[in-house]
Amino acid sequence: MAKQQSDFATGGADLELVGVTKQFPGFTAVDNVSFTVPAGSFFALLGPSGCGKTTTLRLISGLEEPTAGKILLGGKDVSNIKPHNRPTNTVFQSYALFPHMSVLENVAFGLKQRGVKDAIRLAHEALQLVELDHASDRKPTQLSGGQQQRVALARAVVNRPALLLLDEPLGALDLKLRRQMQIELKAIQSEVGLTFLHVTHDQEEAMTMADTVAVMNKGRIEQMGPPAELYELPATRFVATFLGQSNLFDGVVAKTNGNTLSVTVGNRTIDVLASRSKVTSGQITVGVRPEKIAISRKEPAVSSSRTVLGPGTVVDTSFTGVSTQYVVNVPGVRPMAVFEQNDGDIVVAGSTVWLSWATEFAFGIPFDTEEFVESDASTRALAVAKQ
Repeated sequence: MAKQQSDFATGGADLELVGVTKQFPGFTAVDNVSFTVPAGSFFALLGPSGCGKTTTLRLISGLEEPTAGKILLGGKDVSNIKPHNRPTNTVFQSYALFPHMSVLENVAFGLKQRGVKDAIRLAHEALQLVELDHASDRKPTQLSGGQQQRVALARAVVNRPALLLLDEPLGALDLKLRRQMQIELKAIQSEVGLTFLHVTHDQEEAMTMADTVAVMNKGRIEQMGPPAELYELPATRFVATFLGQSNLFDGVVAKTNGNTLSVTVGNRTIDVLASRSKVTSGQITVGVRPEKIAISRKEPAVSSSRTVLGPGTVVDTSFTGVSTQYVVNVPGVRPMAVFEQNDGDIVVAGSTVWLSWATEFAFGIPFDTEEFVESDASTRALAVAKQ
């Protein structure tokens, strides 16, 4: 996407939530949430349905009022300011374009309502930014879903909001178009320099676009940080199973060898670096991502820096194109999911195998009996194993 200067390419503003709570009769949707989104950054609020992320967005936009706490934008408390008086704009999943207006008229509508003299010129610039100025005379129904979404984005950006709120904006698109729009959204945010807050339940979407991801669960922020940090070092069982997929082993720290914790899991021992663990004694859950595990037909050499489990039996093989996904039963631990990049050598179901991974790939989190199973790699493994 070509770089260009425009009159609406102004910087965003810091967003800060301080102890924000929203209660409805019978339940608390947002529970004492605090976070800061630096000006000009791309922030993703990630979580499953019902976790409170959309309510948080509505609080920021002014469509809901907080029960407690403050919402600051550019250092100014906007908690009690009406939505139309806040320097924010929202892009919805439904696009919400006016079907009787042309693309250009849709983008210029808000500017004209505010009496901006250069509304048409600014609208053309916004459409150039999303590479749709050539379609300015068309009606929204004459555009594809992805093009309509770009028009909705242009209409929001042209109003020079200090903060742009994105409410599941790509949810209605097919997979290929959604991935294309992820790249385009990030490019537009970088070019325009606005502050973006993106609400989504799609883990890949959040990790692809955001500078910072906040994982939300039951009205609270479970963990917040750069995508790579959350993926490599999840702080809770929920984050480990919702952000990506994980194999989890519940056990007890048996001993400490230098910087390594030896964890007893059933009749097996699994090691984890103390620096990669939130727990150093007592009950613990050790995790390892499926793509970090190597699968082999011969037992690997024993090493102090590598965990080896086996022998086990492959109970399911699933070819996905770039990789093959295996479910392996290893006595003494729960069924394990393994993702291996395809190299032409696929292990068939029924084969005897060993699994291994570098100790530095494991992570340790607090033991928790509650598990979010929707995205847990072990869920499918358990289902296959019970068949």
